[in-house]
Amino acid sequence: MVYHQKDFMDDELQRIREKKLREMTEHLHGAEVPIIHPVNAANFRQLLSANPFLVIDFWAEWCGPCRMVAPVIEELSREFAGTVTFTKCNTDENPGIAGGFGITAIPTIILFRDGTAVDMVVGAYPKEALKARIKKAFHLP
Repeated sequence: MVYHQKDFMDDELQRIREKKLREMTEHLHGAEVPIIHPVNAANFRQLLSANPFLVIDFWAEWCGPCRMVAPVIEELSREFAGTVTFTKCNTDENPGIAGGFGITAIPTIILFRDGTAVDMVVGAYPKEALKARIKKAFHLP
């Protein structure tokens, strides 16, 4: 097999492209990837009992305000990583869970401390307002 300089340059360009893409992704999204757990009937109780500070975002795909809240939840999950667990519950796929909390409007975000609901936010709140509610509900600095 003959390896030409053009092939080497193509490989090198590909490596540069991949490196730049990684750098841009990390810059846009931060080095940490947000960890947001999906909630469903099978894992709801376990998530509630295993996490002292739990945030559940009740949403649906067709909901415009829910799409506005999603990046806020992702940012907050990075900021509170290791302290607060963030989850999302699709109300169309889990009507029993949403109905159990009397949710009639989405997005609705419920904050649980030690398995007990301590705050409920209905609507698309800005990041700083939601962050303040989380800090207050969970007694965080």
